[in-house]
Amino acid sequence: MKATELRGKDQDALQKELNELLKAQFGMRMQIATQQLSNTSQLKKVRRDIARVKTVMNSKDAK
Repeated sequence: MKATELRGKDQDALQKELNELLKAQFGMRMQIATQQLSNTSQLKKVRRDIARVKTVMNSKDAK
């Protein structure tokens, strides 16, 4: 996901996206704990997507 895509969304859509990403991150953490996640690089991508969404949300709040 790119930041330009996120900037086009409204605050509610960003909040929904953030909630979905947090749920995905939790699921991946549980899979890592139980040795079920084979591609651990996915967790890094989700963490960065969460940071992107939060950054866009904060920049929209500042305006």
